[in-house]
Amino acid sequence: MGETIQSVERAAAILRLLASGPRQLGVAELARALGLPKGTLHGILRTLVRVGFVEQDAATGKYRLGATLLHLGSSYLDVNELRTRSINWADALAGRSRESAWIGTLHEGHVLVIHHVFRPDDSMQTLQVGTYLPTHASALGKVLLAYDPYGESLAPPLTAYTDRTLVDAAKLEEDLEQVRTRGWAAEMEELTEGEVAIAAPIKDPRGIVVGAIGIRGAVERLTAGGALTMEYVSYVRDAARAISRDLAR
Repeated sequence: MGETIQSVERAAAILRLLASGPRQLGVAELARALGLPKGTLHGILRTLVRVGFVEQDAATGKYRLGATLLHLGSSYLDVNELRTRSINWADALAGRSRESAWIGTLHEGHVLVIHHVFRPDDSMQTLQVGTYLPTHASALGKVLLAYDPYGESLAPPLTAYTDRTLVDAAKLEEDLEQVRTRGWAAEMEELTEGEVAIAAPIKDPRGIVVGAIGIRGAVERLTAGGALTMEYVSYVRDAARAISRDLAR
């Protein structure tokens, strides 16, 4: 029993050390820092790699925190809490933009819609809470893919919903890189013809993206001359920043 506890303590010490900075660490560095024999360290690292808590860089042989551990860390924020803390901001976004507002999180490779505010007019609309959207063909999904702690690529083939859907993995990755660079995502008739959407990331107090908020509407209302009207982008980004600040309190 004592040996088992000691092994857990050593594994925890490795994880804490790897989490203490952005750099990767080799076996020699870890052994010196922790005062452990390299043989013992190798055994623990192999186990941590196998369960996904640690990853080894194939080129350098050094170690870093794994995606599974990052995902477990980000999951502490309950979906219901995220929805509760976001409702007022989503309502305000719908009122400000005069379009429907959506909040989503990643769930089993799809976007789970956890909140949906109707467009504030008298048109017939259907509540979408609890439905799934494809990650590669939705603005919410692109945000969540771009900042996904797993960092996994979508496996082909990617489903085409319109003739504008990005079904080429390389082109999708280029789009996701743009999302990371500018801090928001656009969806230009990629899910439904005649509709466009804008989304931005919601971050927890550690800066990890735990959801996305956005608006969806007719192409003629949200674009001008074939390009998005940037005023709507600012509305969405303002809402995302407000929710992120609220989560940090």
